[in-house]
Amino acid sequence: MQANRDTANGADLVLLNANVIALDAARPRGSAVVVSGGRIDWVGDSDSLPSSMRASANVIDCGGQTLIPGFIDAHCHLLAYAASLLAVDCSPASVSDIDDIISRIRRRADDTPRSEWIRGAGYSEFDLREKRHPTRWELDRAAPYNPVRLNHRSGHACVLNSVALERVGIDIATEEPPGGTIARDLTTAEPNGLLLDMDEWLDARIPPISERELRDGVAQANQQFLSQGITSVADATVSNSPDRWNLLRRLKCDGLITPSLTVMPGAANLDAFADEGLHFGYDDGVAAIGHAKIILTSTSGGLHPSPDELRHRIDTAHRHGFPVAIHAIETEAVLAASTALAASRIPGLRDRIEHASECPLEAMDALLRAKPVVVSQPSFVRDSGARYISEFGEDARWLYRFRALAESGIVLAASSDAPVSAPSPLMSMHAAITREADSGAVLNAGESVTAMQALDMNTSKAAYAIYREDEVGAIAPGKRADLVLLDADPTRIVAERLLDVRATMTIIGGEVVWQA
Repeated sequence: MQANRDTANGADLVLLNANVIALDAARPRGSAVVVSGGRIDWVGDSDSLPSSMRASANVIDCGGQTLIPGFIDAHCHLLAYAASLLAVDCSPASVSDIDDIISRIRRRADDTPRSEWIRGAGYSEFDLREKRHPTRWELDRAAPYNPVRLNHRSGHACVLNSVALERVGIDIATEEPPGGTIARDLTTAEPNGLLLDMDEWLDARIPPISERELRDGVAQANQQFLSQGITSVADATVSNSPDRWNLLRRLKCDGLITPSLTVMPGAANLDAFADEGLHFGYDDGVAAIGHAKIILTSTSGGLHPSPDELRHRIDTAHRHGFPVAIHAIETEAVLAASTALAASRIPGLRDRIEHASECPLEAMDALLRAKPVVVSQPSFVRDSGARYISEFGEDARWLYRFRALAESGIVLAASSDAPVSAPSPLMSMHAAITREADSGAVLNAGESVTAMQALDMNTSKAAYAIYREDEVGAIAPGKRADLVLLDADPTRIVAERLLDVRATMTIIGGEVVWQA
């Protein structure tokens, strides 16, 4: 791959000798792209490129590599992902049992002043030799003088040690917050350290990481996004407030977030956003305001919020002019979210359901009636497929039904949900096509999609999910020049090779922002 600079007047950037997958019906393939003013000016064949377009352009010879639209992560948690990169790595790739977790946290404690928080991330009890969660008392062995918070890879559970439980005010008399669960010792009823669906409650009681750590973690996250060819991200954190919006904007203005940024407000914070003059679709050139985020779960034994309260939250968001994005994993949640959306549909607003993980026939029928955009996470199949097969048995056939959704007419987009899974669109494509877990097990091969469908889910469909399809998601004249150069064509190789494909260049707004 070679680049040179000319001196006459003309385009800003010319990419030649590329295998262009444009995802544009008018011109699906080509070998050259011209960029002017940060936007696509021309797409065609290198041999037919007008000589005037080469003038004064940065000309990049792509050497036959594949040029695609920039990948879009339509659902991630940017600050949580940044924090996870600084935490003690307790993922299945790094630990095999609870003793490994204790050893890793103990090493961090040896270098951490007493009373300062220690954070671990990524553990999965299914992948531990003991097949269970660690307890507070085991974490006490690792760090008896530091509060410890160990986050589960799902993002919906964590374990606190005894010092941490005392710091946040949890003891034997503490009642669960709505939708949350405090696991307890079966003999004494003492909290054993495991907390389910209590992240928001905890975040209000645990100090955030320092400004220096935050900036370091965000810079690392940014490099991960760019190295994977991700040019747009949507932060789907339910606690997003005007303060969080201002923080993310500041980090972007400081150059620590390079991809285009959409921030999804928490539905409970819409009045506060309105007070700041921030409405759906607001875009100041630094960041944009997206869907209102709602969490709907049934992990505590019943739906939270209730169907009536869910309908109220949806109607309130719609009155504010916001479409909603509803987190719904379990069958009951997918049914309730779909039913509420079908009853509350507002013309012109594209509501979303995040995950839609369990989709038996009744849930699929409800989805078809509501017709939301579904934003799923194919990488979960790779990360947790073996667990799904073990826990769901025959019912695993209803999990992550990519083909059924894609062929039903529902818009299906992909995302990482980072830090729950790594922001790797190529790994996402591999999982969507092969349905293969990292153990080698295959989760319902009948729900696989084609390579072009998988690419579409991570580009044009993801652009549609964040209301940016007029701007990004395809290589077409007038669209922003967000582009990724890959060292192989992901649509023309065997699926097993997708995990070996690498981005070699990432371009945002016509500027090369990362290069291998």
